[in-house]
Amino acid sequence: MFVTYYRIPFLSSFFLCFRRPGGRLSSAVSRELRESGSCVSCFTMAQWDKVKCLPTQVLSELYPSQFPMEVRYYLASWIEEQHWEDFNVDDTAQESQALQLLEQIVSFLQDMSQQNSNVVERLRLQHIAVNMGAFRTQPLLLVKIVQEILRQERELLIQMGAPVTSFPDSPTPQPPCPPAHSPLPATGTMRDEGLHSVDLLVFKVLELQSCREQIHRMQKELQSERQSFESMLVQQRQCNGVDPEVPEQVQKLRTNVQQMEFNVQALSMKRAQLLEEAALCLDQCLSHLIHRIRTWRREQHLATIGAPFNEDLSPLQTWCEQLLGVNVKIREEVVLAAQECGGAEPVRKLQERLERLFQTLIQSSLIVDKQPPQIIKTQSKFSTSVRFLLGEKVAPGRPALLKAQIVTEAQARNLVQLVAIPTDNVGELVSHTALLDYNSSNKTTCATFKNMCIKKIKRADRRGSESVTEEKFAIHFSGEISLVGFDSPCRVQALSVPIVVIVHGSQDINAMATIIWDCAFSDPDRVPFVVPDRVPWKQMCMTLESKFMSEVKTQRGLDIYNQHFLAQKIFNKPDYSGDFSNMLVTWSQFNKEMLPGRAFTFWQWFEGVLELTKKHLQNYWSDNLIFGFIGKQHLHLILQDRPNGTFLLRFSDSEIGGITIAYIAPSENGGRKIQNIQPFTKKDLEIRSLGDRIRDIASITHMYPEFQKNDVFKKYYTADEPRSGSSGYLGVSIHTKVADEGCTAGTSASAVSPNEAVRDVSLSPSLPSYPSNSVYRPEASPHHHEQHAFYPGTPTTYQNEPSVDDMSFLGIIPEQPSISLFSPANTAQSPGSPLSRSMEFEPNFLETDIYDVPH
Repeated sequence: MFVTYYRIPFLSSFFLCFRRPGGRLSSAVSRELRESGSCVSCFTMAQWDKVKCLPTQVLSELYPSQFPMEVRYYLASWIEEQHWEDFNVDDTAQESQALQLLEQIVSFLQDMSQQNSNVVERLRLQHIAVNMGAFRTQPLLLVKIVQEILRQERELLIQMGAPVTSFPDSPTPQPPCPPAHSPLPATGTMRDEGLHSVDLLVFKVLELQSCREQIHRMQKELQSERQSFESMLVQQRQCNGVDPEVPEQVQKLRTNVQQMEFNVQALSMKRAQLLEEAALCLDQCLSHLIHRIRTWRREQHLATIGAPFNEDLSPLQTWCEQLLGVNVKIREEVVLAAQECGGAEPVRKLQERLERLFQTLIQSSLIVDKQPPQIIKTQSKFSTSVRFLLGEKVAPGRPALLKAQIVTEAQARNLVQLVAIPTDNVGELVSHTALLDYNSSNKTTCATFKNMCIKKIKRADRRGSESVTEEKFAIHFSGEISLVGFDSPCRVQALSVPIVVIVHGSQDINAMATIIWDCAFSDPDRVPFVVPDRVPWKQMCMTLESKFMSEVKTQRGLDIYNQHFLAQKIFNKPDYSGDFSNMLVTWSQFNKEMLPGRAFTFWQWFEGVLELTKKHLQNYWSDNLIFGFIGKQHLHLILQDRPNGTFLLRFSDSEIGGITIAYIAPSENGGRKIQNIQPFTKKDLEIRSLGDRIRDIASITHMYPEFQKNDVFKKYYTADEPRSGSSGYLGVSIHTKVADEGCTAGTSASAVSPNEAVRDVSLSPSLPSYPSNSVYRPEASPHHHEQHAFYPGTPTTYQNEPSVDDMSFLGIIPEQPSISLFSPANTAQSPGSPLSRSMEFEPNFLETDIYDVPH
């Protein structure tokens, strides 16, 4: 049975039609054609028909042992029909689809082996079918291999300039490239519609080459036919009408010559159209590439605040190399067309357009793959690197030297808008040159700037209250690169992400605030380095959570209660229980204005918590042992019905980088009170860990709501052995002691079990009791408290938290000054004065109207 491709013009796909030696189509296709009234024409030669004409050595290296050439040969048409590029080989959800393709391949091979009369070929096909079955455990590997094989085939066809057989009387237009504005994925696989358009462009170029060859062939045939016609005319004059067949032959030859001239002219018009289409498709493919490069740069920038980022540039490099190869091929075709038509105006415009696309591609191929630190201290060394994605095309023996220069925000703006190279030096940069170096092992071409240093910096005039840590600079890279096949070198340049230059380490925190605001809230296509002055809280909240999780290296984020408390703090609305999402946060609220009653900004306070958690509390936070950000009113609400000795861990509201223990303790009048132990800072936890401090304090026995502290903190306890003395000295050890642990009023905190439910009902008679296993209001869904951040060892989900309407009881009360256990003021304390701070339960404070608690 013979297999032929037919194209039905009004359909988007090609049908594989089976015909018998007589040439009859299948009944279904014939009926479809009759109903449409369309003519059928043979499709252009399949990719395999061109690939098999390549040199034998090339073919032998193209197909791996897992996918032998026989599979490509026997299943050529079927393989090229499948949408291999639609697969994401990293997505396990697509394994079932890949497995279906694998089973079809195995089935085809088995059927062919049974129908093959050649014993050797039959056994070979059976062996291949068995080996292909090994992909059943990892079918996506098969897809990856086929994708790579088809890609290499296309590249070889471009390099070899393989022709495409087509028919002048039956054009086969290709589908147009996707529009340049089509959306591209921000993350994940690079195999998107842009790469698909490159494949279409490759076939467009092959069709263009085929058209040119057909024109040359037909011109030779036309020349031969003209010679025959002229000879026949001479013969006719010599015969002088003696031979009656001569005039008839002359007329036939004249008709043939006219028809062939018409066909050549039609093919020339088709060739001009194909050139225009190829240039248009190249323009659209380049737009896809530039968009993807910008997306990669944006993802690289967002990685500053913890966003996921795939730094692999190999797919983009392949993309650039393919487009450069296609550009060169189209330029060659245009040159040949210009020679034949004498440099007509349309051809000249096409040459200018291709030159512009070429320059755009070269400019887009220089990327800062390793950004410099975004906060750079003068006199401190740092490094950065720039990668050229067309490195294999750099002319050998002509090394490219790149130069780095620090530029201001205004100079960066001129670079983008006016393409004006900065002439004024605003800073002295040491080790500011590097050569582009090709690495044959990974096929990358990079210029690495090592041991760079900003020796001095020239500040611009600051606006209003703008500080030096709000001034942004960038590093500009530029140079000239010579490419193979091009006479004149190409000038390239690239700009780094914004940087802040500081002169002292104390400026680091404020500089980081500038970088985070710039990274999180800048528009991808902005003018350098414009940022909004205010942003919605929901964006700010996402940024804080992303930065927190990234720096702490944890999968646990900030739950809705943490986020609400942060909103109350930054907006200074401790009593507000509504939705903050669309409220606008200003830059001043973030890191210029001091928090009420404090000597620090919101960011300085948040960064202190982040630094403390990253260095000393990472495991505690990840294990859900720290409640985190919580206001005093919320704290009273969840602890007010807990037994003595119940405690929780919260970040200090009054100190930068502190964590405190809040717990229920007996009061002097026989009631109960909430004690807040002086916050532990980084210095405190360096002396003694948080786990050991919790073990030391006898007043705390159960972590909220009712977990034995030794059960949940046991793994954080260390061996408490006194340090061995030397030279006759006795060994010592350090223990944490809370001043009021020896109080006699009421029942001892360490002696109360949570199951005894000791509670002074006179404190808040109108408040109902809360479930012992929930920190939420009684009407909250049961699954919420099971996933709350405060349940040790329980995985936390943040996508379906309760709405902000469920948090009408949240709020803040200011902390009062307290005395550190390790401060010098401790020595001046009068005997018996407490080192922990108490907050008595009072009925007036715990009114139900304040917390919106149902009766």
